[in-house]
Amino acid sequence: MAVCRGRPAVADAWRLWRDTQAEREAERARVEKARAEADYLRHAHAELDKLAPEAGEEEALAARRTTMMQAEKVTADLKDAHDGLSGDASPIVVLSAALRRLERRATQAPSLIEPPTRALDHALDALEIARQTLEQALAEAEFDPRELERIEERLFALRGASRKYATPVEGLPALARKFADDLAALDAGEARLAALGRQEGEAKAAYDAAAARLSASRRKTAQQLDRAVMRELAPLKLERARFMTQIDSDAAAPGPDGIDRVEFWVETNPGSRPGPLMKIASGGELARFMLALKVALAERGSAPTLVFDEIDTGVGGAVADAIGQRLARLAARVQVLAVTHAHRSPRARAGICASPRARRRPAASRSRKARRRWPRASSRWRTRRAARRSRACSPARRSPTRRAPQPRDSSKARLDRRSTYLAGKRPSACVEPSDLPAASSASIVQM
Repeated sequence: MAVCRGRPAVADAWRLWRDTQAEREAERARVEKARAEADYLRHAHAELDKLAPEAGEEEALAARRTTMMQAEKVTADLKDAHDGLSGDASPIVVLSAALRRLERRATQAPSLIEPPTRALDHALDALEIARQTLEQALAEAEFDPRELERIEERLFALRGASRKYATPVEGLPALARKFADDLAALDAGEARLAALGRQEGEAKAAYDAAAARLSASRRKTAQQLDRAVMRELAPLKLERARFMTQIDSDAAAPGPDGIDRVEFWVETNPGSRPGPLMKIASGGELARFMLALKVALAERGSAPTLVFDEIDTGVGGAVADAIGQRLARLAARVQVLAVTHAHRSPRARAGICASPRARRRPAASRSRKARRRWPRASSRWRTRRAARRSRACSPARRSPTRRAPQPRDSSKARLDRRSTYLAGKRPSACVEPSDLPAASSASIVQM
């Protein structure tokens, strides 16, 4: 029988399709959110790009503004100090003349001239540095009133943007870069969304192709399975029944197992309406249908344990023998449990118990219900039947005289006598219901 081998490929294609679809949906949600904020992002980015804030700009502008506002108060003092060092009364001129005179006398008394000469030289250097510093301070103190106005306007614009975007002025450059990155991500997200859409379409096409191949393989295999099961029905007293595999394909309801819904249908009588196996067949018919199905699929493996309930109901002779043979064939591969309410089907029982993997349970482990009954073909049953017949034909039974009434035993005495009787008359059985979990590969249970 052919085997459908496309199911793993369909499952893999299904997972790939679903993963791609989930990824595309997540990307679509992110892009939709970005689209809703796109106008705001573009406006904010344009505004900050025009403002062009720089790191540390607010602190520098504030310090410059403070300096310019205080310059009017210190400019006069700075000018007086500068005039004292650079005018006609500057000590630099006097000290320079004195230094030159001492240098001309250095050869006459070097030990006396050199120390003051060095000191005067250092003093002149310090005065020159002070003069240059004062000139720089005066240059900085001189400002254009329009520059102060520009600084104040710049500070107002920076602090207004800070309040608008709820971000410190120092964080405005980073915020501008973030808006630029979000706009770039929005453009890239559109492209990625389109790429994911193409990938999803390819994954769906691959899944559809794999599912179609699996569906065709299932239909071909279903025909072979129907023929194999039909060959097994006639020996099981189901020659008037018909077995069919119903496959309904729906591309609108895909799944990891394909697009098919597979169900076993039967027609128990010619002309009757076919229907699902679980609804149409009775208990015994269902067990025999399942037996035929398991026999047909025996080569493809099965569950480790198979249980058949009332499989021999209403059958006997060759049919019971056929059931026993098929149960024995299954018992060679897996554990088989056959539960029966019939006590006169030795052929079906023999088919199971003949399996080399079947075993008998000890008499002491059987239930009370099974101890009350014996198979009709057993030697104990024949012995008891002969004893009953001999008692029925004895002269004492045919005598019209009645025996004297015997005293009635107590309930406890009757129970003790019954227990003693049953203890010596325990029959044989294959497996008890209480032993089902520990049963061997093939067993029959009488309920």
